[in-house]
Amino acid sequence: MLLICFLLSYLTQNQPFAGRVVSISDGDTFKVLYEGREVKIRLEHIDCPEKRQPFGTRARQEVSRLIFGKNVIIRPTGKDRYGRILAEVYADNRNVNKTLVQRGYAWHFKKYSSDADYARLERQARKSRLGLWQEQRPIPPWEWRKSRRRN
Repeated sequence: MLLICFLLSYLTQNQPFAGRVVSISDGDTFKVLYEGREVKIRLEHIDCPEKRQPFGTRARQEVSRLIFGKNVIIRPTGKDRYGRILAEVYADNRNVNKTLVQRGYAWHFKKYSSDADYARLERQARKSRLGLWQEQRPIPPWEWRKSRRRN
């Protein structure tokens, strides 16, 4: 019986749902209002520059332009270690995660994703020197965070 309850809970939490975006934390994290409560969402497959990193503010502005105040479709795949829902997000019939990579505001987060579409979109953005790829030597956010922990 316990196993059945667990499986039902797992299946329902990974079902797509819609919510209205009420706040943007940074380029890859935001909150939606769903069933009367705020739910924190982390965009899957990508990692945006941190707020204090070059292009961090621009990534946040771009995701805000794409989704703030809009109703979005959340396609969850699970939760991260901070309890945020990991998901691909759709607004105006557009995959927001892929759009950020395509426009050069996010890296494909290869440590956690082997999705070939994201890898291809990152290569194209690099080649076209879009967004953060205009930088001489852009530092991936996971390396930037690691360097800050030591200080």
